[in-house]
Amino acid sequence: MKIVDLSRELYHRSPSYPGQPPIIHGVWKTHEEAFADSGNIQGNSVMFFSMPDHGGTHMDAPRHFGITGTPINEYPLENCIVPGICIDLRHIAPKAEFGPAELEAAVKKTGLPVPKGGTVLLCTGHHERTFPRKEYSTDNSGINVAGTEWLAKQGVVHFGIDSMRPGPEGKVNSLVHKACLELDITHIESLCNLEALIGKGQFTFIGLPMKWRGGTGSPIRAVAVFDL
Repeated sequence: MKIVDLSRELYHRSPSYPGQPPIIHGVWKTHEEAFADSGNIQGNSVMFFSMPDHGGTHMDAPRHFGITGTPINEYPLENCIVPGICIDLRHIAPKAEFGPAELEAAVKKTGLPVPKGGTVLLCTGHHERTFPRKEYSTDNSGINVAGTEWLAKQGVVHFGIDSMRPGPEGKVNSLVHKACLELDITHIESLCNLEALIGKGQFTFIGLPMKWRGGTGSPIRAVAVFDL
């Protein structure tokens, strides 16, 4: 098999969504300190982290969209290992929205059907163009409500995108989140390296969330697995 990593690296103060807490990663105890504490037997270093449940590459739980939504600890794991395809939307201008026409054309170009019970990853090129500059937080293109409805009609359980939000910044993005709750699908944000999937065919997408009780989302280690 071949595994393609689609996850952002996490590090201290790596970009987080505007208005959310920062990602903090630090040393709790150094090897030298632990060595001394153990009576000079062994030094076990320990680090710690603090981050929002929407930090880095993550899955939104339906609970994020509304109080009636499923929290991340109850989200079906069957939806986290699914068939997927990646479509090329790099021609869409920054901050622009795209919908059914653009999605249909991009899917047709792959020569593959949208996998029912699977996922569609939207390669906009945003991460590759802007990360980690400030434009990464603001200038993404994104899907609109009609496009979200179109994907749901194809039978996906979720979709993913290489930016911090599914829609362009502003009202459209809020409406897309609302639509996901109503359509009973979710989405994955802050993916990266989607360019490596273009033209490579169908894959198995794996993105398992942490079991945060009542969580509105969770970081995931997102990968695409190809059978060779």
